[in-house]
Amino acid sequence: MYIDGKVILLTGGTGSFGKKFTRTLLETHNPKAVRIFSRGEYLQYQMRQEFDDDLRLRFFIGDVRDRERVYRAMNGVDIVVHAAALKQVPTCEYNPIEAVRTNIDGSANVIDAAIDNGVERVMAISTDKAVQPVNLYGATKLVAEKLFVQANAYTGSRKTKFSVVRYGNVVGSRGSVVPLFLTQREKGRITLTDERMTRFWITLEQGVRFVIDCIGRMQGGEIFVPKIPSMRLVDLADVLAPGICKETIGIRPGEKLHECLITAEEARHAREYDGFYVIEPEHSFWKKDDGDGGKPLPDGFCYTSDSNGWWLTGEELKDMVEGLDDYAKQGKVN
Repeated sequence: MYIDGKVILLTGGTGSFGKKFTRTLLETHNPKAVRIFSRGEYLQYQMRQEFDDDLRLRFFIGDVRDRERVYRAMNGVDIVVHAAALKQVPTCEYNPIEAVRTNIDGSANVIDAAIDNGVERVMAISTDKAVQPVNLYGATKLVAEKLFVQANAYTGSRKTKFSVVRYGNVVGSRGSVVPLFLTQREKGRITLTDERMTRFWITLEQGVRFVIDCIGRMQGGEIFVPKIPSMRLVDLADVLAPGICKETIGIRPGEKLHECLITAEEARHAREYDGFYVIEPEHSFWKKDDGDGGKPLPDGFCYTSDSNGWWLTGEELKDMVEGLDDYAKQGKVN
């Protein structure tokens, strides 16, 4: 495995993805060291107690906005996984400059530090919200994607490669709809913005393993998109809270009825593989033979949550959220 024996820096490492990614690395791989870079002192303290691996785990207090601190944390690093971001749509709408400083300026700092420190590979974590964005969060992630793809043109003779993983909603992640529905269920009322709403759905485990796999596969400049199922939010509400009153409150500002992971324009320079798609960069640094096989997508292809051919059944939804009930009651859904 490519990551074995490497020093890995994870920005936003105390979040839902970061904790799962770290546990997977430590339990099923053999990294030389994993550096957790985040702002939260108490969250780092909790994570240190939970993992108890002082030999391989390192904790760096810092903010991706702080260019000097990012440079220092990245010294001697082989792989960077960039997961730090302001992610809550309402928060970004209300604090737009802060979202830009973290999601865009912070990404630029990560790119510069990686190139100047001779990092081998950098993988940025993106979201379906970045595709044809209708809110500021999505817009900042779109810019971040562009920065990471184009960063491959800045490396010159240096070895650093940059790529992106883009996927949909994560089951049970902090701020997601599953913990919300579980909390609302206790109050006897579930709110739905629109009964027609659909979303892509992926588990934290699947997301982490996809990122690890793509780090080993990346050539630099690709956007990796996993093939994942869709689900209807009304079906999820029925599974989590059967018989509970459901109220439709209307689509919120900055919210889509359906999500898109690959647009028709992107599909023209994308390829399909078993289990995932790769959107290839349209830049001079990318050579057509850089990709490893795959087949072109048909004209007009568009990967959206409502046109997806793979839908979760009620039983599959139950399996995906199994165990979140108990976590929510203990206040551990993060």
